Amino acid sequence: MRFFSLRQTSRAVLLSMAGLTLTLSANAATVKPAAAQASTSVAQSSVDRLTPANSTDGIIALVNENAILKSELVDAIEQTQARAKAAGEPIANSAQLQSEVLNALILRELQLSMVKRAGLSADEAEINQRLGQIAQAEGLNSIAALQQRLDAAQPGSYANLRAKLIEEASIQALQQRQITRRVRISEQDIDAFLASPEAKRLNQSEYQTIHVRVPYIDDYSRLSAAQREEALKVAQALRTRLLEPNVNVAEAVTASQGSYPIPLQGGDMGFHKAASLPTELSSKITKLDVGTVSEPLLTPEGIDIIKLADKKASNTMLIPQWHTRHILVKVDDLQTDALAEQKINDLYEQLRSGADFASLASTYSDDPGSAGRGGDLDWVSEEDMVGPFEATMKNTAVGDYSAPFKTQFGWHILKVDGKRDQDISEQYRRNMARQALYQRLAPQAQEDWLQELRAGAYIQILG
Repeated sequence: MRFFSLRQTSRAVLLSMAGLTLTLSANAATVKPAAAQASTSVAQSSVDRLTPANSTDGIIALVNENAILKSELVDAIEQTQARAKAAGEPIANSAQLQSEVLNALILRELQLSMVKRAGLSADEAEINQRLGQIAQAEGLNSIAALQQRLDAAQPGSYANLRAKLIEEASIQALQQRQITRRVRISEQDIDAFLASPEAKRLNQSEYQTIHVRVPYIDDYSRLSAAQREEALKVAQALRTRLLEPNVNVAEAVTASQGSYPIPLQGGDMGFHKAASLPTELSSKITKLDVGTVSEPLLTPEGIDIIKLADKKASNTMLIPQWHTRHILVKVDDLQTDALAEQKINDLYEQLRSGADFASLASTYSDDPGSAGRGGDLDWVSEEDMVGPFEATMKNTAVGDYSAPFKTQFGWHILKVDGKRDQDISEQYRRNMARQALYQRLAPQAQEDWLQELRAGAYIQILG
């Protein structure tokens, strides 16, 4: 498996700087507006062989009202080369590489400017979850411990990491918004796809995977060449052991650990559907034959090895559903929490005295969507409702109603009229078909958007 080529450096530099999941090609990255063509070619000789030794900091490019410094370019080139070397495909510091990396920096700057103009902000819960994952990968049990370790090594490191994660999440949100606008998939497109041979893979097969990660000793950008080679060597040794039939996974992991200072993570992950996996992992696993092992997969946190241990095919997908009603008493500017709680308790006492649930919902519920139907929410699946509502619904017997409980919307009483296992195989196949079509069309849509973004920008390459 090839990890890097010169045409992939635009993606590589963005990954190395902030973990961004851009899919850029050299063609998209090197399209320049007419106003910048001449200055780019004139400046090419000054960009050639830019290194820390021969670079004094200064501006290398103007992007609208912002500047890209030479030091930023040097750092990005070094990180790109380090990742390529760790993947076993070193890249020389050539003029072409430097042009590719500079183009990637320009595209990143344009997107960050657009993020600010659009007022996009990252979800704090998502950022904290990502930091928690990084802390766990480092063998730490909290974000606070991660912050303490990073700032002890270099003051301000944690703040820089958090800022990079926020930039990453914001750019991903921007890309998602822009690409979704450009990719239009009709029901006829889905029908045509489902009639094609490619649709055969959209089954409900379950995959048993062995997923082990070799964590990096430090943040990737701070790893020495020897540390990167050590991690890759451990990953390759683990892959060789996992290729053996009927391998004992725990023994293979222990044997591969050797003197590596960070414990290897993962193991037998059991059976799961491809749809429940992250897209980048799903695309790898579904292409593996039973018993085969992926090549080492480089991630920002470590090197992953995945083995497909077994596979179970299934033609149906059954999910539990509950036929549910509810009464909602809102908490808002006109009704305090205490008043809403008193009102829901009064309604609860009426139910206990024999009042009809549907009649009370029609008269008193503050949910305009269901009150007119006697509080009827129809059939509800898992994850359709907020957490407290779903938990209460699952713990309420068919034909019974719950005690009052609170969610972010106010106070509720719910009633479960029925429960069933619903076959959603066709809906699942259509959703998977839509996702497959989107993944097929999204790269070109993203490339077109990036070209438009750059064509409309003022860009000047300086000597």
